[in-house]
Amino acid sequence: MPIPIAFLLLVAVAVAVVPSARAAAVPQPPGFYINCGADKDEQIGSIKWIQDEGFIAVGNVSAVNKPNILPLLATVRYFPDATARKYCYQLPVVKGSRYLVRTTYFYGGFDGGAEPPVFDQIVDGTRWSTVNTTDNYRRGMSTYFEMVAQAQGKTISVCLARRAETASSPFISALELVSLEDSMYNTTDFGNYVMSTVARNRFGGKGEIISYPDDQYNRYWAPFTDANPTVESHSAISPEEFWNIPPAKALRDGITTSRGKKLSVQWPPITLPAASYYVALYFQDSRTASPYSWRVFDVSINGKEFFRGLNASAAGVMVYSSMMQLSGKTEIALTPNETSPVGPLINAGEIYQIVPLGGRTATRDVVAMELLARSFKNPPPDWAGDPCLPRQNSWTGVVCSDGSPVRVISLDLKNHGLSGSLPDSIGNLTGMKTIVLSGNKLSGSIPDLSGMHILTALHLDGNQINGAINPSLGNLSNLKQLYLNGNNLTGKIPESLKNKPGLDMRTEGNKLD
Repeated sequence: MPIPIAFLLLVAVAVAVVPSARAAAVPQPPGFYINCGADKDEQIGSIKWIQDEGFIAVGNVSAVNKPNILPLLATVRYFPDATARKYCYQLPVVKGSRYLVRTTYFYGGFDGGAEPPVFDQIVDGTRWSTVNTTDNYRRGMSTYFEMVAQAQGKTISVCLARRAETASSPFISALELVSLEDSMYNTTDFGNYVMSTVARNRFGGKGEIISYPDDQYNRYWAPFTDANPTVESHSAISPEEFWNIPPAKALRDGITTSRGKKLSVQWPPITLPAASYYVALYFQDSRTASPYSWRVFDVSINGKEFFRGLNASAAGVMVYSSMMQLSGKTEIALTPNETSPVGPLINAGEIYQIVPLGGRTATRDVVAMELLARSFKNPPPDWAGDPCLPRQNSWTGVVCSDGSPVRVISLDLKNHGLSGSLPDSIGNLTGMKTIVLSGNKLSGSIPDLSGMHILTALHLDGNQINGAINPSLGNLSNLKQLYLNGNNLTGKIPESLKNKPGLDMRTEGNKLD
């Protein structure tokens, strides 16, 4: 069963994108940068943002009528259809590769309301978090969410979904999918978890958020200062030497203290829910390298030893924990070695909540359902993303099994106004027990369903299906109901169906012998 995520931390920013002369020298990070609702592609700062056309087939678009609004926040795509169980963007990916997913929201009163709606966001089959931007909107700020995930298939779906209390239309301002190196964050078991960003900070620095082109993966590094002294680096920094490849600019400053003193830092600056966390801390000596000068100290978090005898050289070092149990306020303490000639320091940190994957529908069923959706000319608006998961957001008309892997076991779209045809690939849904597609406008022939051994009911009555009755239906030993009446079928009824015991078969209204 998928594990619902009741509370995830968000990071709020007043987004400011400033062009940089370095952008021309640094290739745009590979991936997709989607300006939701925009009517054209646009260069915004150092990134070229594209329209969302082709990534989603549902929803409406609206301008955000605020003076001097940043271009990335000037439009939204919103979803007024309250009957849909989810609204999904689908992005092509390389299976097994690692990606940073970022969603950005700015309400701006686009629908004339006073407060933004509260709704959920879903990635593939995992309920990622609740989107509640009310407080940030009141402060005139946008809100973004991030996660690091591994592609489980050839697409990643990013979906929005209503909650019981959702009063108006879910919306989205921007969606990003950035390709990461396979070595980054590779101590996390991405086959079972995703990492949801809590905080990513550069310590001791002030001013703007650092991102692309300083960070080649367009991660956001926000400034963090406290009452401790700060220091600026005077030595060359080579981020390539660091695991996770932080940008050199994020390590340029640090928080420190005097020789012999313990350095205490309350970080991240929020209260953490009880959960498992990935914590990465970055250290780099600010002074010119020398054999007679060093910084050695022990690192602890909430009084528990994290790393002993860390030597923060000019070359830099990173320490991490992939499954640390934390809750409430968090204190990082750096205790210097008695012989260390200078006090300890810290330059940057990242913390992610470890979120269990909600599961995934069997790959063959996902592929077959996606092909079925493409064969229907007007499928239900929520027929995108994972067909089964999360369970309360499965596709309209689709029922799925418990256990693992999750299988599609029933399809009921009676009187749904469907047109199109049934593809041959529907026969790959071998976990299917009932198919009810009565009262639509489906045409074409009945495909080979010989692999659907546990199918008990097939209702295709009241459509425009033509050709002969596929003889494979006679081989389905569990078939008890076969409703083909009211179509344009021709030819002979297979003998295997005529004599099949216990079969309720209806063929009136066809031209059958």
